[in-house]
Amino acid sequence: MPYLHYLICQFNKTGGSRVNKNGSVMLTFFPAVGQRKYDYSKKLLFALSPTEVGSLISLGPAESCEFFHDPSMKSSHEGQVKKSLSITPVGNDSGYFLNIAVLNNVQKTTERLSLPITKAEFAVIRTTLSFALPHILGWDQVLINHHDPPSPSARVERRSHPDMEWDR
Repeated sequence: MPYLHYLICQFNKTGGSRVNKNGSVMLTFFPAVGQRKYDYSKKLLFALSPTEVGSLISLGPAESCEFFHDPSMKSSHEGQVKKSLSITPVGNDSGYFLNIAVLNNVQKTTERLSLPITKAEFAVIRTTLSFALPHILGWDQVLINHHDPPSPSARVERRSHPDMEWDR
């Protein structure tokens, strides 16, 4: 299975809970060099946006999806590196293939990995992504007070509201 971690969204500091930039889920793939041995120096990364996470979460047993990225889009380095990630069913509702390809036009290299994922492993990925989605959208922050917590040495005194007669 790929290694997953998520990046929390960035908030606007000028009051309120306005999201400046959504987070993402980073998938990290390592090529196998033996049984349960991986070449960690040749990792391939693919960041999923919240919408792409939604596409993966809602994927049915006979459905597939594909994502294309240019990490340097809208810069002078656009087109130098192109990434694609496809998720296709294996068949008979038994799992999926995760295929990642990274084309580097500068180094003139193409790296590809194909990873079979069982139905159970995909269920774990789906559950993990479902947990991460509210965090990368910033929804988890809506109910949290954004003020700094009091220091541990600060004494907190609880006082009842004067209208609460039974607290006297």
